[in-house]
Amino acid sequence: MDVTASEKVHCLIIGSGPAGYTAAVYAARANLKPVLYQGIQPGGQLTITTEVENYPGYPDGVQGPEMMVHFEKQATRMGADIRFGLATKVDFSVRPFKVWIDEEKLIEADAVIIATGASAKWLGLESEQRLNGYGVSACAVCDGFFFRNKEVAIVGAGDTAAEEALYLSKLATTVHMLIRSDKMRASRIMQERVQQTPNIKMYWSSEADEVLGESRVEGLRIRNNKTDEKQVVPLSGFFVAIGHQPNSGIFSEFLEMDEAGYIKTVPGTSRTNVEGVFAAGDVQDKIYRQAVTAAGSGCMAALDAERYLSAKGLA
Repeated sequence: MDVTASEKVHCLIIGSGPAGYTAAVYAARANLKPVLYQGIQPGGQLTITTEVENYPGYPDGVQGPEMMVHFEKQATRMGADIRFGLATKVDFSVRPFKVWIDEEKLIEADAVIIATGASAKWLGLESEQRLNGYGVSACAVCDGFFFRNKEVAIVGAGDTAAEEALYLSKLATTVHMLIRSDKMRASRIMQERVQQTPNIKMYWSSEADEVLGESRVEGLRIRNNKTDEKQVVPLSGFFVAIGHQPNSGIFSEFLEMDEAGYIKTVPGTSRTNVEGVFAAGDVQDKIYRQAVTAAGSGCMAALDAERYLSAKGLA
């Protein structure tokens, strides 16, 4: 790897969603002189969200991209060094830690906070991406409120899909649930709950053929993958619940992860198995995955990093 430049920093933050920016705010206030690289999607998943109504402090709601601009401005005002760039390789076997940015710049850091988030898995439909944020969502808890007393559909067969279908059933008039095979992967109790909920309509061996609508979701064309029969269902919301992929690949050689690739942290902390490396937000949280919990864990990571650096005589 041809490295054209190198730099030594005190505290490096990788990622720029609520976790990364909150870590930057706290680290800057602790005079750790944090450098934050924003990654491939500055602002994280919230930049592809429209209205956010469940983040405290915004009584009238806020647009996702606007909220992330606020986060970034606050971190910058506190003294964080916010930069464009993507971490492409790391070496956590040496001190200081080595992180390569865009395969060309080497950063050496006394402490590293990983806040690279997770990406929702999508079906790959053109219409799904075009209407993302306009009736298409990958988070029922985030966006279900907007579909109160309306019809929605959800795709997925695991526990998360079942939980989200049940959540939506309390808001929507009807939840059309598409299961790709003739059985669900969800736990037995979740399957029973879904099938016993009167306003959840199950479609077995079915998948989304096309999301319908020009400027927002107006319906869904469903295809039975056994008979190839198609039907159109008018609805206002389309939820994809086929899982998330944590953005953790470049750390796999050094950090302990679960079977899905989420970075393991010591319970109640942001500490990883490598002393001095911390993880916050959706890259280590597969349960809650909310902006407010990500921000909270970013705070934890900065406080943990400050204590680590202080104990090592580096802060």
